[in-house]
Amino acid sequence: MTIHSILVTGGAGYIGSHTCVALIEAGYVPLVLDNLSNSNPAVLGRVQRITGTRPQFIEGDVRDGALLTRVFAEHSVAAVIHFAGLKAVGESVQQPLAYYDNNVHGTLSLLQAMHGARVNKLIFSSSATVYGDPASVPICEDFPRSATNPYGRSKLIIEDVLADLHYAQPDWHIARLRYFNPVGAHASGLIGEDPQGIPNNLMPYITQVAIGRLDKLRIFGGDWPTPDGTGVRDYIHVMDLAEGHVAALAHLLQQPGMFTVNLGSGQGYSVLQMVQAFSRACARELPYEIVERRPGDIAACWADPGAAQALLGWCARRGLEDICIDAWRWQQGNPVGFARG
Repeated sequence: MTIHSILVTGGAGYIGSHTCVALIEAGYVPLVLDNLSNSNPAVLGRVQRITGTRPQFIEGDVRDGALLTRVFAEHSVAAVIHFAGLKAVGESVQQPLAYYDNNVHGTLSLLQAMHGARVNKLIFSSSATVYGDPASVPICEDFPRSATNPYGRSKLIIEDVLADLHYAQPDWHIARLRYFNPVGAHASGLIGEDPQGIPNNLMPYITQVAIGRLDKLRIFGGDWPTPDGTGVRDYIHVMDLAEGHVAALAHLLQQPGMFTVNLGSGQGYSVLQMVQAFSRACARELPYEIVERRPGDIAACWADPGAAQALLGWCARRGLEDICIDAWRWQQGNPVGFARG
């Protein structure tokens, strides 16, 4: 009997590793491809401790077409979940070429290799940044797209490439999943978010302040048109997000076509609300300062997740308290993240 793998690009990263756990628990066999630019191979052993199965790992880059050709030739791949990409809004404003090369070029390289191998099922890691600065919230999938930074534009371009591909070749099965703000960690505390350098995202910044790695949190903007002046976002537990991918995969394996859904909680929280919630989880007040806004940021953004529930039977099940408790458990157990060689 042939065992079909699910190729997970960027599978050693934050969302990828949690999705590997969800895949294994659902009976799938993940095959991880990662260049380790913002991840650590130690995560594979942690996934094994959680699930009893160590994902097979290939170190490499999705822009390496020859490598991808070999991967598809040597493995029976049923579908691809494509996480690999750069993802920091501020950095993308400073380094746009790196973002277009890694994200757009990398995806084109992957699609060409999939086409050559006759693998036609893809789940793409998109982002709520494709909505730009929305005219209203909550955000539905049919809202206009207008990214405000190169990271968001790279995701928007890829979404359009996938739409064009599906139009030209309707036998492709494609899911475009627009994430809102993934946070938290696996409840075991064995895997979590471990960015290299100063974190670009709020939750790891908060946890590193709480554990003492950073002296205080910097909040970008206190004068947004929101109830407390800080940015409002839809924070979704990373395991809810991972389970959304499993639901999308199950749908793709059964139903042809292309679909696009938001993966969010449907609830907006401000930065200060997040700080207060985490202060309760770690039982101490967290020092912070409000600094200037970052280029490319917006005031408020949260999802209408109804389409994902209707199509996939999926909704976020974990709340803000779970998010903070799990993130704190991860950071306490791994004060400097995964062991770095």
